[in-house]
Amino acid sequence: MSEPLLDRRGLLRAAAGAGVAGMTGGLGLVLPSGAAAGTTASGTARAALGPAGFPGYRYIGTPFDKASLRYNPTDELIFPCVRGMYDKIARPLGRYHLYYAPHDRPGGICLAYGDSLGGRFTEYPGNPVIPNVWAPHYSVSHVSSPHMIWNAAERRFHMYFHGENTTTRLAVSADGVNFTYHGTVLTTAMIPGSTETSYARVFEHAVPGLGNRYVMVFMGVTGGKRKIFWGWSSDGRSWRFDPSPLVSPGGDGQSDLSGPSLLKRDGTTYVVYHGNSGNMFLTEVGDAFDREVHLGLFHRALAGAPDNGRAAAPSFGTDGGVRYMFYEAGQRGGSTIAVARAV
Repeated sequence: MSEPLLDRRGLLRAAAGAGVAGMTGGLGLVLPSGAAAGTTASGTARAALGPAGFPGYRYIGTPFDKASLRYNPTDELIFPCVRGMYDKIARPLGRYHLYYAPHDRPGGICLAYGDSLGGRFTEYPGNPVIPNVWAPHYSVSHVSSPHMIWNAAERRFHMYFHGENTTTRLAVSADGVNFTYHGTVLTTAMIPGSTETSYARVFEHAVPGLGNRYVMVFMGVTGGKRKIFWGWSSDGRSWRFDPSPLVSPGGDGQSDLSGPSLLKRDGTTYVVYHGNSGNMFLTEVGDAFDREVHLGLFHRALAGAPDNGRAAAPSFGTDGGVRYMFYEAGQRGGSTIAVARAV
């Protein structure tokens, strides 16, 4: 299954593999021109153990050709979220849905679908499934950073997204394609002194003593610096938030952090996120979210395409016992969605 929930143990880190863009690999992914999947420029596979015993991921391609997309208003695609649909609803578009978005005006929450996490995905022809103008609910410059969960109690999908960057919103769906607007779940007013609250991901995780079912990790800007914050909820709709940062950038030698995701391994909980260097880092926060143990580099961005020195916003999934990481690859202004496979 593809949901990166906390009971998906052994989710892994990504490490290198390189190249430059244009041909199709054996699994149907779009691969760099002149390079084979999972190899460096010299043709030698690279993988390394990460902190806390997390093994490596190797870049294998992109899920679609960005240049061929019908909806691509900014040529910048960010924040992938991959979800297994085959065990949630009857007759899905594909076994897996991949959500992503352009950034900046006008944005728009987009959908692609496929039957294998290691294969090609097809753009949904009705993109965007959530636009930046949704009368009578809102009209904003852009919406972006989609993250969807399956709310088993409601038997509905919950889609979290931002627009503007000060506001995280929630829409609900029975099929992952057609959505009903719920409202705002997070604003800067809920984090004192913040000027931005966005890039939220939600996971099932009960924090001892809080009586919650879900946690949210997100980027907040305070004092001009981007940090990782968190909140908790019993139903995924009403939220409470800790006003203090969960993870601050200094412990990683960074000035700014963003794009957090949650991982579980060996009886404890971690947050993985990217820093302003372009690399991903790992911090143990514990099951009670009462720790901040910086563990260092989680994934080093490829110097060449598609990363070009920046890898961010990971989303994890498993297909046929093989683990994958979808991530945002490339410098801002020209980023795309990339796929790495556990080694």
